[in-house]
Amino acid sequence: MASQVYAYGDITNVDCTGASKDTAQRNGLSEEGILASHKMAQMDAFRMRSYIHLIENEANCRNIDPVIIAAIISRESRAGDILINGWGHDGNTFGLMQVCLTYHEKVGEWNSAEHIEQATGILQYSIQEIQNNFPQWSREQQLKGGIAAYNCGDMNVDSYNEVDKKTVSGDYSNDVVARAQWYKQNWHLLSP
Repeated sequence: MASQVYAYGDITNVDCTGASKDTAQRNGLSEEGILASHKMAQMDAFRMRSYIHLIENEANCRNIDPVIIAAIISRESRAGDILINGWGHDGNTFGLMQVCLTYHEKVGEWNSAEHIEQATGILQYSIQEIQNNFPQWSREQQLKGGIAAYNCGDMNVDSYNEVDKKTVSGDYSNDVVARAQWYKQNWHLLSP
């Protein structure tokens, strides 16, 4: 992937620990950490190819690194593989990026440009709220905090050292960042 400066920082410079043991085990892996995150991203790469143009178009519109969108799609829906007619297992989340319908309206089909636009808008808003809440953090710390906030809400991100404390499995941003870093190194594999 070509080197480009994005509005919200460089994902390759974000520190992470990767997937928790819980996340890894729920996805059938015995490993945990960055290795598990990388394996899951790689496992989802073939399915992700179907969405690459949608991801890149939305990323370009918002000046956000497309690997972050891909990583969220990998974490949330395994690139659509674990969805039932576009719905998450709880019946309250929808689409590739699992928008929570408790807080948002359903927009578009589960694998549509409209859905990715909506969800990426929520991600962008989350990053901006973390920027407002923590102006002293570096851009990369704010990016990681925004990824955590996408999962748990910006008011549930209290500190950088415990950024994932209130996220699902306590590892959301650490796992997403690790997956995004794998996609950054292997974006060429996603070209249809």
